[in-house]
Amino acid sequence: MIAQPIDYFLIVWFALALGSTAYVAWDQFRHNPEPVVMKWGFVLVTLYMGPIGLLLYVMADKEPHPGQHEAFIKPLWKQGAGSTIHCVAGDATGIILAAVITAALGLPMWLDLIVEYLAGFAFGLFIFQSLFMKNMMGGTYMENVKKSFIPEFISMNAMMAGMAPVMSLLMMGRDMRAMDPTELIFWGVMSLGVVAGFAIAYPVNVWMVSRKMKHGLMTRRGDGKHGAPATSSAHGNHHSASPAESGMGHAGHAMQPDVTKPQLAAVCMTTLLMLAGGMTVPALFVNMTLSARDVGGAIMPPGMIMGWDTPGEAMKDMAAIHPRLVTREAGAIARGDSPLEPTLKDGVKVFELETGVARWSILPDVKVEAYAFNGQVPGPRLRVTEGDKVRIRVTNRLPESTTVHWHGLIVPNEMDGPAKITQPPIPPGGSYTYEFTTGQPGTFFYHTHDHADRQQALGLYGALIIDPRNPAQELNADKEYVIQLQEWLKREGLTYPAMLMEGALPNYFTINGKAYPETETINMRVGETIKLRFIGSHNNFVHPMHVHGGPFTVVARDGYPLAEAARFEADTVNVGPGQRYDVIWKARNPGKWVVHCHIPHHTTNNNVEHQGGGGLTMILAAS
Repeated sequence: MIAQPIDYFLIVWFALALGSTAYVAWDQFRHNPEPVVMKWGFVLVTLYMGPIGLLLYVMADKEPHPGQHEAFIKPLWKQGAGSTIHCVAGDATGIILAAVITAALGLPMWLDLIVEYLAGFAFGLFIFQSLFMKNMMGGTYMENVKKSFIPEFISMNAMMAGMAPVMSLLMMGRDMRAMDPTELIFWGVMSLGVVAGFAIAYPVNVWMVSRKMKHGLMTRRGDGKHGAPATSSAHGNHHSASPAESGMGHAGHAMQPDVTKPQLAAVCMTTLLMLAGGMTVPALFVNMTLSARDVGGAIMPPGMIMGWDTPGEAMKDMAAIHPRLVTREAGAIARGDSPLEPTLKDGVKVFELETGVARWSILPDVKVEAYAFNGQVPGPRLRVTEGDKVRIRVTNRLPESTTVHWHGLIVPNEMDGPAKITQPPIPPGGSYTYEFTTGQPGTFFYHTHDHADRQQALGLYGALIIDPRNPAQELNADKEYVIQLQEWLKREGLTYPAMLMEGALPNYFTINGKAYPETETINMRVGETIKLRFIGSHNNFVHPMHVHGGPFTVVARDGYPLAEAARFEADTVNVGPGQRYDVIWKARNPGKWVVHCHIPHHTTNNNVEHQGGGGLTMILAAS
């Protein structure tokens, strides 16, 4: 499923790759006078490298006119390309097959690379070189294995030196869907890795062809005979085709390498050092101990700093919600904090809450993927009376476990909600029933207490209002409004949990799930009062909430009413995560009076003001 802009590019790339591969296969098997093993080599490499493989085929190997193949493929750079094509076709096939298997087995990245190297080397040596080239090279299978070992070793070292860092750094980078073979980006990384491997392996293959250690391109006509031997010049040395190439015999081992032992040792050592660097240097930047299972296809926020010691669990907690997990799409006009009416059963007020993944509109043109109670952000408002017996059944439809904590309430310990401390987490598809008697009146809220850094930041919270048993104890106003604060991170089409970390800072802010100018406007008459219940349902900042048009009276804090002597006048209260303030404000004059956070950035939408504000802003309209 498309989750990032790169996915569109990959769809186009692989469409071109399939078209290029189809053309190369058709042209090779219908027109090009080449041995079958090289035909398949170009087909496989074009499948892996897409249009780049097609370019190599057309520029280096495709016969331009009938009878010209022998002359066309003579240049050393083309012979080296053919040698590299044959190497990459075998080695990359083994590497890609191993990568799929190791991902399925959940092996860590460092072990994954070792298995891929061994698989690529084995497939290239024992299958593509020694088996598929046997008829051209002549001799027995084991003779071919012995003859091909050193050239394959050199070529494979160079190729893996190019592929390993590309695979490691991209698979363990921002978009770790690249570790999952069911995702298109996995194959995109493999394709780019093969291109890098080809580029690094090409120079050593040119050298080995020039020194008669490997075959380059060849010609085989329809009569089954080879064409004239291809010759090429390299530093004044002419490379003549082996007897097998020229059709003069089957003893391919008659091609004697023109290389000294010191030269061979130096090249082997150099490619080994290249391989060691390609396999180990990425460990300075990414956590090579993690596997595909550890990261679960996490997509990290742009700018997030990750290192070689970043745990997989941290990555999953900071990751975006994958759009394919959305099960409910709320309409643009949908509102959160809707009252949820209980059913009465044997004197107990029963509520049903269900967690799930929803797409929620915070602005007409901005939607976030959210974790929601009953499909809304914030979750439904639960309102009961002091002394009520309540039963709240929570069903979990998230892709991960969760719990619910009743913030500030005095409840039995087993009802408190901290995952793995007072209760086992509610697994996906499972449910848990919370039951307690409400003993405190006031403004409270409920929220997740399992990976709360992630889940609460993504919307898993709601208001819990408990009215006093004695109505006379309530400090009433003409109107009442609950204000639940939240911070969001929406980047490049994905929603991440906002956190006070590099790359994870929020860029949208909401009151009751909406950003200004989509927040509600409360209409009042001059002289009327309104009780504003501020709830710090957010995770990160202290929000200084300010009301224009005159001071308000702070009458309760954290659910507890203030004694008359302790009440005070203010125009700003600092609402930190988890805090609640009840204030009563009077409309003294007509007009539009703003309620907003006094951190200016928090009254913008992605750093932009709309209609005079944004984010944590709403209007009290007095007439």
